[in-house]
Amino acid sequence: MVKKLIVIAALFLAGPITAQEETLSLTLSQAIEIAQQHSPEAQAARHTYRAAYWNYRFYKANYLPSVTLTSSPSFNKQINKITQPDGTNLFIKQNQLSVDMNLKINQNIWFTGGSLFVKSNVQRLDELENDVTAYNTQPVVIGYEQSLFGYNSLKWNRRIEPVRFREARKAYNEALELVASQTCNHFFNLATAQTNLDIASSNHASADTLYRYAQGRYNIGTITENEMLQLEINKLTEETNMMNARIAVEDQMQVFRSFLGINREVTLKVITEDEVPDFEIPLADALKMAFENSPEPDTYERMRLQSQSNLAYAKANAGLKADLYVQFGLSQTGDKFADSYRSPMNQQYASIGISLPILDWGRGKGQIRVAKSNVDLVNTQVEQGMKDFELNVIRMVRQFNLQSQYVKVASKTDRTADRRYEVAKRLYILGKSTILDLNASITEKDSARRSYISALKSYWSLYYGLRSMTGYDFEKNIKIEENYPEL
Repeated sequence: MVKKLIVIAALFLAGPITAQEETLSLTLSQAIEIAQQHSPEAQAARHTYRAAYWNYRFYKANYLPSVTLTSSPSFNKQINKITQPDGTNLFIKQNQLSVDMNLKINQNIWFTGGSLFVKSNVQRLDELENDVTAYNTQPVVIGYEQSLFGYNSLKWNRRIEPVRFREARKAYNEALELVASQTCNHFFNLATAQTNLDIASSNHASADTLYRYAQGRYNIGTITENEMLQLEINKLTEETNMMNARIAVEDQMQVFRSFLGINREVTLKVITEDEVPDFEIPLADALKMAFENSPEPDTYERMRLQSQSNLAYAKANAGLKADLYVQFGLSQTGDKFADSYRSPMNQQYASIGISLPILDWGRGKGQIRVAKSNVDLVNTQVEQGMKDFELNVIRMVRQFNLQSQYVKVASKTDRTADRRYEVAKRLYILGKSTILDLNASITEKDSARRSYISALKSYWSLYYGLRSMTGYDFEKNIKIEENYPEL
């Protein structure tokens, strides 16, 4: 851990760097830690989680009491049409100042979809022309309002939003493990490029030595001109390979730096580990952890609930609608503020609004049928998606359990091919082997080395891919718990 912190500090602390600090060697675990902290993908995952968190907080607040203070003072000095007690209208000059204040406590009732409220308000009216002041107060008013047959968004959100937030938490963990998997790809792409450069450099040095040796043998007539020219071609070919390999290393290094979020021109050198953890993942355990920790099952559950919610919305809009509003309280008026609170009178108000579509040319019925079809479609997609998810976990577990053996075989093949090349080279120098045998040993050596790097890449990609799907570290037998971003 200390080494990793030193690496990150060396990369991201401000200040000039010396020539010795321009080369940075990274192991896979160090590269993953840097990527999970500083890569654009990791930063995007944190921002996505923060947005989901605050959306969930907004949802929770809808079920808590709210307190609102409102005021709308107004000044009116103009000529208006006023209806008189006898029913006639006159244009009268008005000069009024109105000030009011309303305090309201509201509580949503999720199982009915309505809201219960308690409010208190006071209003002062000043007739400036006549120097008259009046007060109207409602010390306490209790009321309830609700749509009787409408869509209950509070009830459906109570079912959907917890699933959505649980999905977001799991998706954040999955995203960081996917960043680790992507880091593996970039890491081993650079490792492959560096291996190709090492191979080309080694082959070029060896080909140059053999060519110089062949010139001496050709001068004394022990090899043919054709064989000497073949060795010269080998030397020139390896020189070309070396130049191409340098370009490939620079390209992969630039891509890797960008992925890690490193904006400085630092030369990266990756260090591959020869050993990989040797363990098998029980298929039953992997499936259990995948269904518990992956966001995909929650995604399908959210899709299913949302389709049912849309159907309920379509049904509510197509049928009878009724809005209920009732309130009971106290009210009084007076010329003085204190008088408006003496002996308040009871007040009651109730209303119900009804809307029933008589002729809508089948629009409501059509919306219901569309929503029902969408429910069936989503149920089919969910069923198929869960099957595909399970099959994908099974496939990756089986591949991973075989991959460590592939790495062992590839490593042994790499060492054997390297020894064979040394033997073939020595035999050729002694004149006991042909140039064809030497070239074949070079090809086998290079191919074995590349296959070994490819086997390591597949192992670690599968390893972190399974971690992202299951949310579980099977090597340490612990659940992967990320530190959620500070909010």
